[in-house]
Amino acid sequence: MDIIKTLAEEFKLKEEQVRKTVELIDGGDTIPFIARYRKEVTGSLDDAVLRDLFDRLEYLRNIEKRKEEVKALIDAQGKLTPEIENAILNAKTITEVDDIYRPYRPKRKTRASVAREKGLENLALLIMEQRKEYSPSIEEEALLYVSEEKGVADEKEALSGACDIIAEDVSDNAEYRKAVRELTFEHGALNVEKAKDEDSVYSQYYEYSEPIKKIPPHRILAVNRGEKEEFLKVSVTVSPDIVLNYLLNCVVTEPCSPAYKYITAAVVDSYERLIAPSIEREIRNDLFDNASEGAIKVFADNLGHLLMQSPLKGKTVLGFDPGYVNGCKLAVVDKTGKVLDTAVIYPTKPKSRTEEAARVLKNLIKKHKVDVIAIGNGTASRESEIFVSDVLKTIPECDCKYIIVSEAGASVYSASKLATEEFPDFDVMQRSAVSIARRLQDPLAELVKIDPKSIGVGQYQHDMKPARLDSALSGVVEDCVNSVGVDVNTASYSLLSYISGINMTSAKNIVKYREENGEFTSRAEIKKVPRIGDKAFEQCAGFLRVPGSSEILDNTGVHPESYAAAKALLEMFGYTDEDVRHGNLKDLRKDVNKKGIGKVCTELQIGEPTLKDIIEELEKPGRDVRDTLPPPVLREDVLEMEDLKPDMILTGTVRNVIDFGAFVDIGVHQDGLVHISQICDRYIKHPAEVLSVGDVVKVKVLSVDIAKKRIALTMKI
Repeated sequence: MDIIKTLAEEFKLKEEQVRKTVELIDGGDTIPFIARYRKEVTGSLDDAVLRDLFDRLEYLRNIEKRKEEVKALIDAQGKLTPEIENAILNAKTITEVDDIYRPYRPKRKTRASVAREKGLENLALLIMEQRKEYSPSIEEEALLYVSEEKGVADEKEALSGACDIIAEDVSDNAEYRKAVRELTFEHGALNVEKAKDEDSVYSQYYEYSEPIKKIPPHRILAVNRGEKEEFLKVSVTVSPDIVLNYLLNCVVTEPCSPAYKYITAAVVDSYERLIAPSIEREIRNDLFDNASEGAIKVFADNLGHLLMQSPLKGKTVLGFDPGYVNGCKLAVVDKTGKVLDTAVIYPTKPKSRTEEAARVLKNLIKKHKVDVIAIGNGTASRESEIFVSDVLKTIPECDCKYIIVSEAGASVYSASKLATEEFPDFDVMQRSAVSIARRLQDPLAELVKIDPKSIGVGQYQHDMKPARLDSALSGVVEDCVNSVGVDVNTASYSLLSYISGINMTSAKNIVKYREENGEFTSRAEIKKVPRIGDKAFEQCAGFLRVPGSSEILDNTGVHPESYAAAKALLEMFGYTDEDVRHGNLKDLRKDVNKKGIGKVCTELQIGEPTLKDIIEELEKPGRDVRDTLPPPVLREDVLEMEDLKPDMILTGTVRNVIDFGAFVDIGVHQDGLVHISQICDRYIKHPAEVLSVGDVVKVKVLSVDIAKKRIALTMKI
């Protein structure tokens, strides 16, 4: 297989474009670095396409590796023929390669292997000759194989053993297996029935059947989980006639032969005993793998939008971690995220020290000029929201508002080694309050400290293959962190570890160097950090910002390798560093266009994509790409679920996007569901085509079921 050609065809790219991209990957360049600083080489492929290409490259290389292994294993047996080698060469999947190897794979003891040990293989070959006439008859020939020594009692046992050999040979035929797999997928169904006589969340699947080729991914994952939890029995079924007709047409060459009845029996046995169970496992594995990949993509997309939500900059925030018995923990953080104060109050049952709690909260708000209160959405959140809203009404002069923040993963972070290192003197709930406040100020910087699987924007994430899920989600976090860039003088080591070219060890070394030597004064100084060599510096430099550097370009996304070109560009049109610093480059783009982009690129000896990126960075040094996104929706009044009425129009924030719709936070502590059919008037295959996590949308209430805590919403207003 020509991997470069295959990738080019699959991704609809030029072969040279793919070849050069693969060379960069093999050379140790990271995806964020390639996407941002090697656009001329890749043709400006973005990080999402590059990651898909990288995943596919690994898969195709694994196929090639498996092909070589199988060829060597068959050759070692002295059975590698040109036909087999050609079949291996043309195989498109690892399953096809394994099908070819199946007849040569060492087997555990089987009915066929026992029959071969009894010397019945020649009888099987005789039957498979399918002569029009046998003289002596097949039954008479079978008598010759009767042997007390070999354990063949009579001609029936001899014929049964020969049929076992035929059945296994049919099962081991790669061409037959491929066809049966396709027939089962095309004409088969997934059947589900209850495994227990009790109600469960899976009751809708107690009598359920759907064609395999039509079943949606989220349903595959749902029934798999129901089966795992022993509420469901799941099976793959297909009309036996469809498959057996195909197999008999392939195997039977002479229907009038006396061997016909034996061959037919062997084929039926082969399918029912050997092929069908195996194909069922393979198809269910394929269904799960495909559903998993789809779920991982949805999870990754949700995570990306969650991490890239607009930060609430320049605000002092009070993190409010609700609770009952142990009280509510408060933490005030300043505009930079530094903890200013902490407290514990008991406004909820069982202690209900409401007046005292109100006094403490008001004092904190006034003392630290708190702008926003971030309330976690966990236990006692509703009561806490009512309490906070009532307190804010008594101090309208402070103009403080509140917002409900998802605390998914906060407890995971609070008990982590990282949290212990950050706040050794805080208890778990105090750390959680700090995390809740900070994730409002800068979602990206705070959420990278938490295992992405614990953030709560996935679908059946605990059923996914852990390694594949971790790889995909880590890639999303890496892309988000690098697209924003980080301040090397303030970033935590957990945030730095996601920067291109920096691992956890070198990230900790950066923080240690900063603590021992003071703030970095330039990008070049990063080279002094242990474990940051030339290659690592090349990969990370463009994504690290040094706002206090005397070199203005150190606070932009311009890579040091392009500093000379950037300075030459400024000089070409009479601009200075001070013009960059004070944002006086409004006419730079016009100047370049007037002179001609091609001519400017030639003089600077850079490509057009690099020129455009340099201009964009020079126009807005230190910019944050998230600033263009909608800010979080702040609230003043409490809205109860009982207050909702059909046709009421509200503003909400998308919290999760899944296969069958999206959950929207409308401020009542119970997210409403906008079913995929209610998202827009046109047909869409997936909600992600229209909605993303963090989107602020207008919705209309369709129905409210207080008993089941279900809210149905529509965006068709």
